[in-house]
Amino acid sequence: MRDEVDGLIEAWRTQRPDVDVRPLEVFSRVSRLSRHLDRARRTVFTEHAIEPWEFDVLAELRRSGPPYELSPGRLLRATLVTSGTMTNRVDRLAAAGLVRRRPDPADKRGVLVRLTDKGAERIDAALASLVSYEEGLLSPMEGQDREQLAALLRSLLAPLDQGPESPKS
Repeated sequence: MRDEVDGLIEAWRTQRPDVDVRPLEVFSRVSRLSRHLDRARRTVFTEHAIEPWEFDVLAELRRSGPPYELSPGRLLRATLVTSGTMTNRVDRLAAAGLVRRRPDPADKRGVLVRLTDKGAERIDAALASLVSYEEGLLSPMEGQDREQLAALLRSLLAPLDQGPESPKS
């Protein structure tokens, strides 16, 4: 089986035989897969009137367990955005009735963001559709292959999640 990346790699090897393009064999596929997945997720989320960023914030709150409440700081670390971006996102989610803010009893200056019933219903429905859709995308792979792929991707992602480092040259 061939994919688009095979053609890209062959062309680079022909045009630049002096460059070791093996990293492209992995990262070009990851990049293309990411774009396909992003389009698929947008389709699923549109069915539930939710944006990808809304899914990220609501999902983080839902995964936190009862009372489905986190500080904005915790939300921004989990979703990899700035504090200004998170403030804007929480404002928009609150205006839509998907979350509400309340004072943090442990910090007089802080607030907590809590998932509303409407937000929980929206994220639960979107998650069910997303998992079903993604199961279809993975259907060509057997269970053991999926586990192996997940482990390999984890080995690449975990160091990146630990914090920024400059690439080795």
